[in-house]
Amino acid sequence: MPLDPTKHADWEIAEAAEKNMKKVYQLAEELKLDQEELLPHGHYVAKVDYKKVLERKKDVPDGKYIDVTAITPTPLGEGKSTSTMGLTQGMGKLGKNVVATIRQPSGGPTMNVKGSAAGGGLAQCIPLTPFSLGLTGDINAIMNAHNLAMVALTSRLQHEFNSSDAFLERSGLKRLNIDPRNVEMHWIIDFCAQALRNMIIGLGGRRDGFMMNSGFNIAVSSEVMAILAVANDLKDMRERMGKIVVAYDKKGNPVTTEDLDVAGAMTAWMVEAINPNLMQTLEGQPTFVHAGPFANIAIGQSSIVADRVALKLGDYVITESGFAADIGFEKFWNLKCRMSGLVPDCAVLVATIRALKCHGGAPLPKPGQPLDPAYGQENIEWVEKGCDNLIHHINTIKKAGITPVVCINHFYTDTDNEVKAVRRLAEEAGAKVALSKHWQYGGDGAKEFAEAVVEACEEPSDFKFLYELETPLRKRIELIAREVYGADGVDYTPDALEKAKKMEADPKFQKMGTCMVKTHLSLSDDPMLKGVPTGWNLKVRDILTYGGADFVVPVAGAISLMPGTAASPAYRKVDVDVETGKVEGLF
Repeated sequence: MPLDPTKHADWEIAEAAEKNMKKVYQLAEELKLDQEELLPHGHYVAKVDYKKVLERKKDVPDGKYIDVTAITPTPLGEGKSTSTMGLTQGMGKLGKNVVATIRQPSGGPTMNVKGSAAGGGLAQCIPLTPFSLGLTGDINAIMNAHNLAMVALTSRLQHEFNSSDAFLERSGLKRLNIDPRNVEMHWIIDFCAQALRNMIIGLGGRRDGFMMNSGFNIAVSSEVMAILAVANDLKDMRERMGKIVVAYDKKGNPVTTEDLDVAGAMTAWMVEAINPNLMQTLEGQPTFVHAGPFANIAIGQSSIVADRVALKLGDYVITESGFAADIGFEKFWNLKCRMSGLVPDCAVLVATIRALKCHGGAPLPKPGQPLDPAYGQENIEWVEKGCDNLIHHINTIKKAGITPVVCINHFYTDTDNEVKAVRRLAEEAGAKVALSKHWQYGGDGAKEFAEAVVEACEEPSDFKFLYELETPLRKRIELIAREVYGADGVDYTPDALEKAKKMEADPKFQKMGTCMVKTHLSLSDDPMLKGVPTGWNLKVRDILTYGGADFVVPVAGAISLMPGTAASPAYRKVDVDVETGKVEGLF
C-alpha cells in the first residue's frame, strides 16, 4: 500500500514507491522500443535515441496531444506537475496507452521554496533524487555550452584590446570590434543567486581579461535551453547554435557564436542532451523529462523532440506548460505549436481552491511562511470572486480553438460547497470540469479527470494562432497584452521602443516568434495584483534577441532573469543518510 500523503512527505512517498518501480528495460519493452533505442543511465533512468525512434515510427499516426496549464498560481504553485502525473496515472487506470512529457527541474527552485516539480503526494515522477539533482546532465551541458560562448566573447575582447591587427591575422582571427557596453548575454548558473545578478569581471592586470560589466542569469533562461526545447534534430540544433547573438559591434551589428568560432564546440556539449530522458510515474506510466521550466522568463515547455517521440509511442500524450495560461499556454500555443507543427486536442486548466481564494481576497501567501489558517476554512465568497481569474484563462484557451477541461486539483481541506461553486462557474464559462483527488489517491482519484480529458479529445477543434508571423512586433505584443493578459495597452521605455522599431524595419526579425517575459504571479506585470486586474498598461522595459531559438523576447515589469533565494530555502531540509546514501528532504 502507498503511504498516506496527509501523513508523509513527498520524498518519503517516493522512496517507498521506488522499492517496486519498473526498471527502464521494462518501460522500454512496454513502449515497444528496440534495444538500441534505449540508452540506460543506471537501472531506472535512460535516454532514448530520438532519431532512431522517429525514423522507425515515421509512418505511425500520432496519438492525442494534451497540454496541461493552470490559473494564475500562488507563490507555492498550482500543482500542474502533480496534475500531469495524476492525469497520466488516471489514464493508466482506464487502460489507456499514455505517455507524459514534462520539463526537467532547475536547481534554483529545487533548493529554494518551490520544490523540484516532480509532482506531489501520490502523483509523482520517480525516482525523485536523480530527477531533482541533475538527472542525466542536460542542464550541466547547457551551462557548459552557454558559458563557453561567454569564454569565447571575453577572451576575444581581451585579445582584440591588447593585440595588433597583424597578431590577430597570424592567429587566424579578424577584428570583430565588439562593443563591451552592448553585450547581450550573461553567464549562467543553475541556482537562484541574486548576489550574482550584477558584477564587474576582468579585474586585475591585462592578463586577467577585459574589465567590463557582466553578471549571471539562471541556467534555464539560457537561449541554449530554448534551443533544446525547440530544435527538431541535431542538424537544426547546430544551425540554431550558430545564430545566437552574444553581443554587438561598435556599429550596432550583431556578433554571433558563429562569428566567435564557438558554435560547433557548444553543440558538441549538447550531442547527448538532445535525447529525451525516460522515467516513470509513481504507478509506472512512462514519462519523458526534457528541457526546462520558468515559462515566466523562458519558453518553459517540454521539448519538441520529446513530444514527437511520445506521440509515436503513446495513444495519449500529456505535456505540461510552465505557470499559468497567460504565460506557459500562450507560448505553447503561439511558439511551440507553430515551430513543431503539432496541434493539441485538448488543454487542461488546473485550479486549486487555495489559489482561487487568493485571487478572491484571502491573505496573500508568503514563501517560506505557514499558510494563513483562513485557507483551510470554507469561504464561498472568496472562491466565487477568485473564479474571475479562472474564467479569464478559460477564455484564453477557447481563443486558441481548443476544448478546455478544468481540473479542480483537490486538497483534503476543500469543502463540497467550494467545489460546487467552481464547477458551476467554470461550466457556465463553457469548460468541462473534473474534480480530481490524485494527490491523495493517485490514479484511482483521477478517473473522473481522465474520463473528461478522453471525452474532450474526441471533440472537434478549430486550432488557430493569436497572430501570424507577418504581424509587426509591437502589434503582436499588444495582441498578447490585450487578449491574453487583459491590459488596456502597452507602454515602452525609450530603449525598448527604439529596439522594437529597429526590429520591425529589419526583415530577419519579421518571421521570428515572440517569447514574453513577465511575472507569473499576476495577469499583469505587477505580481501583487491578483484576480483579473483592470485599467493597466503592460510596461515593456527591454527587448532581447534570441536569434538561435528564433524569437524576440520582450521583458515586461521588474522581473529578473536571475531569481533570488528566500530566507528559508528548501536546502535547509535536504540531507543524506550516510549509511545508505539516500537523499532526504526533497519535495
